[in-house]
Amino acid sequence: MTFLDFINEYDKPGYIVLLEGKRDVAEADQANLSKLGHKLASSTKYMLFRSGNATGSDQLFSEGVFQVSPDRLQVITPYTSHRNKVNAAYNSIPLDNVDLLQEPDVVYQSKHNKKTANLIDKYVGGARDRFSIKAAYIIRDTIKAIGTSEIPPANFGIFYDDLSNPMQGGTGHTMDVCQKNGIPIINQSVWLKWI
Repeated sequence: MTFLDFINEYDKPGYIVLLEGKRDVAEADQANLSKLGHKLASSTKYMLFRSGNATGSDQLFSEGVFQVSPDRLQVITPYTSHRNKVNAAYNSIPLDNVDLLQEPDVVYQSKHNKKTANLIDKYVGGARDRFSIKAAYIIRDTIKAIGTSEIPPANFGIFYDDLSNPMQGGTGHTMDVCQKNGIPIINQSVWLKWI
């Protein structure tokens, strides 16, 4: 997929593109993430950009978008105060504002993450200890992809992944949810050619 193909297909009103990935970004790649965010925002008119407000990839992609069009940047956070000092998004949706009891598909798909599956029900049931809070991050990652009854799903995912150990952790969970729900994704092996 070329950059022009991507823009022609996904720069439509209401379309949401995930910009996210690993917290650890190789120093040589850091500027490229910001460049891509900047290029996407400056080359499009309608496309909205969604992130999880994490350090690393999320922040770098978002910085590029923010320089051009902060009003098209949305973050979904695992809790209300998550990294508030660096949250530059125009639209911030904390998981605290989502009634998970009304979102059975989000809960079900979040449980596909084997490392936190047993914590999901505890978190949905109201537990907020140092263990169950780990579930909030996976639930947030699921919502970023498939949305909720009030949050629209993503249409496409652009990721920065660890290509030597791909699709692991929260980034891998989000990529997996995208794939299982027919949301196309790419990683830097494709988008680096766009810069």
